[in-house]
Amino acid sequence: MDINNSVALVTGANRGLGRAFAQRLLERGARKVYATARRPEAVDLPGVEVLPLDIADPASVRAAAEAAPDVSLLINNAGISTGTDLVTGSLEAVRHELETNMFGHLGMIREFAPALARNGGGAIVNVLSAMSWFGGKGANAYHLTKAAAWAMTNGVRLELAEQGTLVTAVHLGLADTDMAAGWPVDKITPSDLADAALDGVEAGSAEVLADQWSRDVKSRLPLTPEEFNAAMDRALAALMAA
Repeated sequence: MDINNSVALVTGANRGLGRAFAQRLLERGARKVYATARRPEAVDLPGVEVLPLDIADPASVRAAAEAAPDVSLLINNAGISTGTDLVTGSLEAVRHELETNMFGHLGMIREFAPALARNGGGAIVNVLSAMSWFGGKGANAYHLTKAAAWAMTNGVRLELAEQGTLVTAVHLGLADTDMAAGWPVDKITPSDLADAALDGVEAGSAEVLADQWSRDVKSRLPLTPEEFNAAMDRALAALMAA
């Protein structure tokens, strides 16, 4: 699809990747951009139409779909990371991450799919992570939710193909946002990530590997678990030493 003249809705548009998506959509000629956030007063980007939205609240998702029936491009960006482990961490925190990072995105797709069909099919972008494919102590709940969101993305892509809706999975390592502020390593800029994703949509791509880190991680998937974990340990050590 063509970003120019599209009508887009971006979740989590008050900062970071979501704000960059909304800004680049405007700059690339989108006719209308709905910028959504749990705290809509925090959206400070001129030229957008602001809507309140908590993707973990089905009533809020339904209200957003009713308020934006003209959407042709859905950007599922909003997400959280609680820094929780699966065995010893809070099960409530694990469930909260799942409700946001997987079920929240699925709820958005379910509510907006009819509008996308009415508006010519359109496209959905699910912002995932290289952590769809690997975990780590202190981030295994996040890994679980992104792996589940990846599987969900692959499933809804098949289900929505008949109505002509493109579903694009976007994977990245680290972006220069608040969530990654504690990592002193090279990071992709939010605007570069947004451009990579939107370029992928315009090219009709089912998957976008937005940086070298995500490309490297995916290339290791054919390895055995032992080989994969050893390779990831070496890669993480080299990343931190750089």
